[in-house]
Amino acid sequence: MKKVKSLKKKSKIAIISPSNGLPYLFNDIYELGLKNMEELFDFQIIEYPTARMSPDELYKNPELRAKDINDAFEDDLIDGIITSIGGYESVRILEFLDIEIILNNPKLIMGFSDATTFLSYLNKMGLTTFYGPSVMAGFAQLNHIDEKYKNNLNEFLTDLKVPYEYIPYDNYTNGYKDWNNKDTIGECESFQKNTGLDFFNESGKVKGKLWGGCIEVLEFLKGTKYFPELEFFNDKILFFETSEEKPTPIQVGCMLRNYGTQGILNKVNGIIFGRPKDYSIDEVNELKQIIKDIIEIEFKVKDISIVMNADFGHTDPKWILPYGMEVLMDADNKNIVLLENPFN
Repeated sequence: MKKVKSLKKKSKIAIISPSNGLPYLFNDIYELGLKNMEELFDFQIIEYPTARMSPDELYKNPELRAKDINDAFEDDLIDGIITSIGGYESVRILEFLDIEIILNNPKLIMGFSDATTFLSYLNKMGLTTFYGPSVMAGFAQLNHIDEKYKNNLNEFLTDLKVPYEYIPYDNYTNGYKDWNNKDTIGECESFQKNTGLDFFNESGKVKGKLWGGCIEVLEFLKGTKYFPELEFFNDKILFFETSEEKPTPIQVGCMLRNYGTQGILNKVNGIIFGRPKDYSIDEVNELKQIIKDIIEIEFKVKDISIVMNADFGHTDPKWILPYGMEVLMDADNKNIVLLENPFN
């Protein structure tokens, strides 16, 4: 697994729009995200050609979106790559990625949601990638979220020391205030108290290497050459989360059931579920029961650790999860610990 260099002050960060052209439509929140990255982290921002392209232009030119990724990896001046936002069809760029260039020039690439397509694929091909905040969703909100969030992001990206415990944040929000309203730009919807990690099995301590993303986006890859072979999943820890499209608990169960049908659930050591966006307490409980039934009754999987309500994906504040790195899931002490440093 190719690890990457950590970031530091004055690191040059390439900004790309590999999915959707929301910076074109919501310029103010995009600019705020860039400003926070510059002022709060002292990063130097390098906007790549797709960064501000219109949604129509990006949709019609997937090869341009891939070119930005290829070029950013090949450019020795670039220290890291961060997405502007997610979208819905970045799967179309995968055929245009130059894997040789990317693997020969390893560096941080981070995003979430639709970025799952290329983050999971590049990890399959041997690169450590990062599931974490984007410019418009994560960085733009930093001045309106607990200061611990900014400090944790900075520590992870610039001075990570392992073992690193993923500590649940005290409070969370499900979304942001209207990006068209300049008076509230960067503000979040109301915060709710976090109930913490919900382990619901008796598996004790398990270890494994991280792989996953947005569970709906991963559906786009199944059955293609971009989805890993069965043996890839030996001793993995899967991480899944849901998007703003809010699939029902039954729909999430159908997606998870496919992992059982493929034999993947019998290969992995654990699954971490991110907090499902906009779910009611009843919906969370329904999803939990569906997961238990699929694991225990349908596929009779044993010695697997399951946890819900983790702080990543379509929630804020967010953790950063590095694909391909080993974590410990400790059901006895109710914690998740990163054991392997993704940075060399």
